[in-house]
Amino acid sequence: MTAAKMTTKPILLTASPRPSRRFSNRHRRHGRIAAAAIASFLSLLVASAAWFSLVFDPSHRFAINHFRTWDSSISATHSPPLTPSHSPSPPPPQKPASLTPSPNPNSSSFSPLSLNHIVFGIAGSANLWPRRREFIRLWWRPGVMRGHIWLDDRVRLSRNASASLPPVRVSDDISRFRYTNPTGHPSGLRIARIISETFRLGHRDVRWFMLCDDDTIVSPDNLVAVLSKYDWREMVYVGGPSESHSANIYFSHAMAFGGGGIAISYPLAEALAGMQDDCLERYPKLYGSDDRLHACISELGVPLSREYGFHQWDIRGNAHGILASHPVTPFISIHHVEAVDPLYPGLGHLESLKLFTKASRVNPRSFLQRAICYDREKRLTFAVSLGYVVQVFPNIVLPRELERSELTYTAWNRAGHRFEFDFDTKDPYRSVCKKSIQFFLKNVFEDGSVSVSTYTRSNQGNDLKSKVFCFPHSPPLPHVDEIRILGNPLSDNWHLVPRRLCCKVDQTVNRTLWLNVRQCERRELGSVSDSLLP
Repeated sequence: MTAAKMTTKPILLTASPRPSRRFSNRHRRHGRIAAAAIASFLSLLVASAAWFSLVFDPSHRFAINHFRTWDSSISATHSPPLTPSHSPSPPPPQKPASLTPSPNPNSSSFSPLSLNHIVFGIAGSANLWPRRREFIRLWWRPGVMRGHIWLDDRVRLSRNASASLPPVRVSDDISRFRYTNPTGHPSGLRIARIISETFRLGHRDVRWFMLCDDDTIVSPDNLVAVLSKYDWREMVYVGGPSESHSANIYFSHAMAFGGGGIAISYPLAEALAGMQDDCLERYPKLYGSDDRLHACISELGVPLSREYGFHQWDIRGNAHGILASHPVTPFISIHHVEAVDPLYPGLGHLESLKLFTKASRVNPRSFLQRAICYDREKRLTFAVSLGYVVQVFPNIVLPRELERSELTYTAWNRAGHRFEFDFDTKDPYRSVCKKSIQFFLKNVFEDGSVSVSTYTRSNQGNDLKSKVFCFPHSPPLPHVDEIRILGNPLSDNWHLVPRRLCCKVDQTVNRTLWLNVRQCERRELGSVSDSLLP
């Protein structure tokens, strides 16, 4: 046992140093790893500092805005796209000094659209200015709306007269551009460039540019409602074609006519401002301004977003047939207001337009909207165009027929047949026994959230004929001199999925018949089913 103990002790003595060597090796390995980590961190710090100095150095042109400018100007300059094979990469072309940077997307991009976000460019002429300015004064809202009237020459302005109008500017000289159309006028070049000249003025917080003529009436509230459907941060081209089939064939069915109004989003206006002058040189044979604008927008690949509330109004004569059958969409504009008869019987042109714009302000979204209701016992049909007319037919007329526009007018080329128009029309009623008794708007006002409009009986001279030739049937409503309508406001999103309004015939008091017009409930059958079904 003593020998065994003597042999085990040396083994213990020789094995004792081994743990200390393992500890020493592990310590050295941790030290090398820590040194490598510190070196990597220092290298990353140096590389980051170099990258920040490169990007934010004002002498270099690699900021995000410059890349954005390069992308938006490719179609304007027809330069080849930037590819990896280009080494070194060419610097992006610089934006002209007159152009303004796009709005800050982080400031108010997601706030609701308002009139302050729209800049108007109104085309006019110095010769017609004394008369046309009165039309603009009817719908313009000083201090709320932004824009300019662009004339071809200077005019004398008085401080009091111009206080209720947009600022007047004189367009740039267009003599350097070619114009070879034998039937048109070079002013089309000047008017086409209004979008570029307005953009270069540098208005801030702009989302849309609205172009129209000085003989156009606009509903600003409905314009805001319709444009709010679109993403203004994209290239958007909004408007409507002509009512005349011949005009659409000559120009384009996919073109927005400038008289009725053209809405252009900020990015599209920015792209046009960079390439329009070069584009105009490629189309010297075109007729006017809106077809030149359409040609340049077509080069950018942007289609027309059609809205039926823009009315070019290429019509002449009595506009009753169009106003009495307005499409189920918010009214936005009408053009050529001097080429048609006064809208309301017994009033002059300007007085008639004053009443027209007053009705559009009181209840914008329901203005000119249709409502149809029936008197089952008397077999009468009431066709309402809010803010314009109430037609009372002496028989039952179904909605499909009432939705067609009665041809009381001719086209701009003076053609009056049904094939001339790009919408549903019908020939005028020939029989006096089928014609309606008409009550035209006389006054309108607000009573809280409800609008109250009064319509007086029109003296058309047909009552005596109806008594004689339609005996024993007398003209409808012989004991009614006026009709009053209580109009309830429409919901904020009615224009997104519009529907014809519902109405109900109420009582008659002191020769005044009352009607109630409102937005139909979702599951409501409508006036026809409610009135005619047993």
